Amino acid sequence: MEKIWANSGDSHLVEPDNLFSDCLPAPLAARMPRSVRDEDGSWETIHVDGQQFRRRLPSRDRRLTDELGRTVPERAPGANDPALRLLDLDEEGIWAELIYPSLGIWTSSIRDPELLAAGARAINDWAIEFQASSPRYVCAAVIPFLTTESAVAEVARAASMGFHAASLPVKPLIDGDNWNRESWEPLWAALEETGLVIGFHIGSEPHEADASNGLYYRGPGGALLNYMETTYGGQRAVAMLIAGGVFDCHPALRAIVSEGGATWGPFVADRLDEAYRQHAPMVRPRLRRLPSEYLYENVYASFQHDRSAVAAVTAMGWKNVCWGADYPHTEGTFGHTQKTLEELFGDLDPDTRHRITQGAFRELFPHVPPAPGS
Repeated sequence: MEKIWANSGDSHLVEPDNLFSDCLPAPLAARMPRSVRDEDGSWETIHVDGQQFRRRLPSRDRRLTDELGRTVPERAPGANDPALRLLDLDEEGIWAELIYPSLGIWTSSIRDPELLAAGARAINDWAIEFQASSPRYVCAAVIPFLTTESAVAEVARAASMGFHAASLPVKPLIDGDNWNRESWEPLWAALEETGLVIGFHIGSEPHEADASNGLYYRGPGGALLNYMETTYGGQRAVAMLIAGGVFDCHPALRAIVSEGGATWGPFVADRLDEAYRQHAPMVRPRLRRLPSEYLYENVYASFQHDRSAVAAVTAMGWKNVCWGADYPHTEGTFGHTQKTLEELFGDLDPDTRHRITQGAFRELFPHVPPAPGS
């Protein structure tokens, strides 16, 4: 079977344990995100900026091990080795990747602006060295968002370092301005000016002190409900940008929602258009175009296994859909990527398959060299 090559709109680095201790003064490093497991392995405590998030772990933590009990470094030794990683990608048929941090997603729960800015710089200094090893790596810079000034400053620094994407949480604050507020205008202007693509990875919202990552429901079906709930944050984030007029004011700005599926796009577009037409007297600000037009042009999404996501392109007209591997996380496709790609795209016409597997990604990141056979 001929190998299907695909770019990934969702991949990750796994931060080394000594990242913050090597880069930050000890008092700051101690407050950066870290995980501590109980001796019996049944509970985990996430420490973030003086906060503690307790959560029960399954008998085999699927975030850290696979069905054979192997950890990420054992299962995917190339996760943080740029040379070995390319061997994994070549074997799987993954060409280029948009790469987010892993533990760094917890930085959204930091409340101290100076700590967040220092931690973001530490992560970005480490990630840019990784990116420099291959043009196939597109690392997303972590942007400190607790003040507009620090966010704009890190956007400028990230662009000067060679980043092409900027990672923002799907919600900036538990209480405070959301992404549709005018106070963020300097950030959108800076991102448009530098050309950095906004990356909204699902599950990146800040967490309440008595909650845990992705825990919204308890009781029967809680695991399924919690997984479903995580997908909504990315949808809300881009709806905020559309409804708040961000893309209207900054037409060159682009955003991608990673690991959140793609079939939601046409649905959100329809609902926003319905509200814009039927509730026009209450709509502020007025937009130059229908909301759906901004979603179809400025917003992208990556999906992993969703069969229905292909129909968003073939039947519903949203062309900004790309695939994502979630490498090296255990819920990703590592080890069965070609099987997944063949099941999803094997029967598609060549143009549509190329658009989903490669074209939409390279539209966002045109500096990436084309995949073999393109």
